[in-house]
Amino acid sequence: MTPDRLTLNGLTVRRGERVLFRDLSSDLAAGQALALTGANGAGKTTLLRVIAGLVRPEAGSVGFGETAPEAARAHGLHLMGHLDGLKGARRAGDELAFQARFLGGSPATVAAAVERLGLEPLLALEVRKLSAGQRRRLAFARLLAAPRPVWLLDEPFAPLDAVWRARIGAVMAEHLAGGGLVVAAVHDPLPVAALTLDLQPLDLGGLA
Repeated sequence: MTPDRLTLNGLTVRRGERVLFRDLSSDLAAGQALALTGANGAGKTTLLRVIAGLVRPEAGSVGFGETAPEAARAHGLHLMGHLDGLKGARRAGDELAFQARFLGGSPATVAAAVERLGLEPLLALEVRKLSAGQRRRLAFARLLAAPRPVWLLDEPFAPLDAVWRARIGAVMAEHLAGGGLVVAAVHDPLPVAALTLDLQPLDLGGLA
């Protein structure tokens, strides 16, 4: 069973001596996007990591509809952070094929992702030789090559130019239209209809 809902139930998260947010709740159904907004340090990145199971909340819980959290996190979501999670010494094509295979993709889904994101001219290049925008497109290709319903994205459009922001926005819209869910930490508006959760820091200092 794949997750078709994402529910945040009264989350309180502390980082060291600092409480990032307290009693935070939200409910997201299949086909919906949630934009996490707020100043640096408000906890946007940390909240994505809580949803992914990488940070334990002090109180509250994260639910995935009828899917157990362990199963949802293992097989039902992608987390794309500030760093693209790509091995710089590998050729782009080899890196995408490796990650897609590890995440359950296939040669057919890899080929479709390459075509959709215009990556064919880049496949023979080492990842470290790609621009920031090209690396981000390669990271997005991983999401398409190994489809999962929940996308957790940290500033997904930051390194992209206007053309590729629009094209990736279309990819995101198709993901939502197919019943996917998106939670994205952003400073600029998402190019799709989205609910907004504005995180306000409870005290000053530190980064989320």
